[in-house]
Amino acid sequence: MQDRYVVEYRRTATIRGYEATVIPGLFQTPAYARQLLMQNAQLMRSPRDTDAAVQACMRRQEVLDEPGKLFRVLLWEAALHAAVGTREVMAGQLDRLVGLIGMSTVELGIVPLGAPMPLTPKHGFWIFDEERVVVDTINTELQYDSADDLALYGRVWDQLDQAAVHGHQAHRLIARARAAIAAT
Repeated sequence: MQDRYVVEYRRTATIRGYEATVIPGLFQTPAYARQLLMQNAQLMRSPRDTDAAVQACMRRQEVLDEPGKLFRVLLWEAALHAAVGTREVMAGQLDRLVGLIGMSTVELGIVPLGAPMPLTPKHGFWIFDEERVVVDTINTELQYDSADDLALYGRVWDQLDQAAVHGHQAHRLIARARAAIAAT
């Protein structure tokens, strides 16, 4: 499954994504990815091929360095505070996010917890080249490609982007989450 994502990301020029509860795989550290994969394997009662899955997740991230790509990703601030693993795992993950700010292929926005929002999306989603929307649920992946669905998810993403902060302000929110980890 993870290798399929590598192919899809390579053939896509622009991705717009939103995640509310976790850091997306494209931005995960190996330790953070390992924690999520182990949690999912336990929940789904599936075999644990964790090492291979972590390696595939890291291979997928190579697309972040490819010219001509643009990854416009929004996170709800709560995802920065969701304790996935130890303090060290979370600190490393937050440091990774800071390192992504300013990359030419990445536009990272954080929707602050107190931001006025005209709507509250119930799940994360990814829009690939304005041609397809992918929604991951607990146990399956949904794909939509109708013009109506693309327009709907595009409007949702646009509204979230208006509520999001970028650049230095996003860095401050990540630093605040990092400080909260250090205080525990």
